[in-house]
Amino acid sequence: MTAKHHGYALLSAIVALVLGLSAAIYVTAAAEHGPGHRPAPGAVAAGRGPYRAAPVSTGVWVGAWTAAPAGAEPGTAAGGTAGRTVRDVVHTGVGGSAARVTLSNLYGDRPLTVTHATLAVAAHDDGPAADPGTLRRLSFGGAASVVVPAGGQTVSDPVAVVVPADTDVLVSVYSPTSAGPVTYHPRARQTSYVAEGESTEDTSGAAFTGTTPYWRYLTALDVLGDEADGTVVAFGDSLTDGVTSTADANHRWPDVLADRLRSARAADGSAPRYAVVNAGISGNRLLADDPRRGASGLNRFTRDVLDRPRVKAVVIDLGVNDILRGTQPAAPEAIVAGLRTLVDRAHARGIKAVGATLMPFRGHRGYSAAREEVRQQVNRAIRAGGVFDEVVDFDKALRDPYDPRGLRPEYDSGDHLHPDDRGYREMARTLDLAQLTASAPARL
Repeated sequence: MTAKHHGYALLSAIVALVLGLSAAIYVTAAAEHGPGHRPAPGAVAAGRGPYRAAPVSTGVWVGAWTAAPAGAEPGTAAGGTAGRTVRDVVHTGVGGSAARVTLSNLYGDRPLTVTHATLAVAAHDDGPAADPGTLRRLSFGGAASVVVPAGGQTVSDPVAVVVPADTDVLVSVYSPTSAGPVTYHPRARQTSYVAEGESTEDTSGAAFTGTTPYWRYLTALDVLGDEADGTVVAFGDSLTDGVTSTADANHRWPDVLADRLRSARAADGSAPRYAVVNAGISGNRLLADDPRRGASGLNRFTRDVLDRPRVKAVVIDLGVNDILRGTQPAAPEAIVAGLRTLVDRAHARGIKAVGATLMPFRGHRGYSAAREEVRQQVNRAIRAGGVFDEVVDFDKALRDPYDPRGLRPEYDSGDHLHPDDRGYREMARTLDLAQLTASAPARL
């Protein structure tokens, strides 16, 4: 184990001791968990059902990582992951002194029984090994097991553990029986692991001989701390999901934005104290559902944006698949109206809405002059104002100056639609950090 991870383990032990000594000071709440409900700031409370008495801690809950559930994993309808342990590897955008996770059975057709679940900081930058001093058993309403209904989700009880920013966390889940189709996020760009049998407390990682390119069941990791006082949600399609970014490298544009915020805060403290989470789904459309590419942006906005903890701003980059997919592109007026609907819903929660222009795709197999005209009309409406509070011009930043219908060659991953790592970095750099603060209603 590295000295860095020894430090994490020691600090985690200190945090657990402090929380234990403060057990005489309690906060309680009688409300039950529901979609979007969060414990009061500063409270480490139990999961589903009535809140249990819990020691007071400091800080607020923010999102450290998310993955929007995209569909049912092919080939899992009969057996699911029964009798195997899934170890999801996720990368944190912000750290804290306590953590909780959300498990989803949105696409299951029967209840998901989880009998064992753990959380730990990874021992290394890659692989399934866990830092032993950070391994925590997860509970749900005080119980080690939980039954997640078909179509439902559950939030774990918080656990005291130091979760650093910019590090991998391992969440391991074991279910002895099948819940039918596995709820998953297919374009993770992150290797996760599978073990036969119950291996949630295996810190060596030796049991995890199988790998998967998916995130399964896990849809959120929240942390309690004082590194951030709000969450920014990046809401979009494959361009936000980072489908062509380097695997296991965390080079999606929301990752780079999180890095920028941390670096700017460390340099002079001027940047917003925000965490960044990624709610992109590859192939996702604003207006239409797709069983393989998730509910439409309109239909999932509440779950994937509004219900996240302490959301202060949302960056919306949706609409290109409404143009590209289908026999005919969606009407530009319909796309703009859909974007305005998202903004209205964000404003109703006091959330600032930053919107992106749609990036070019000449050379992609779906390109046509008619589809390009729809893109141009949508972008004109976005740039003219009256849609978003702020505009980040991804189109201008990445388009080819010699042919603005296509991507700059140095930013093109090769499919003429998605950027490479350099392009994703440019997307994140294009956003002015000041655009994330100071709420200002759009002129609708």
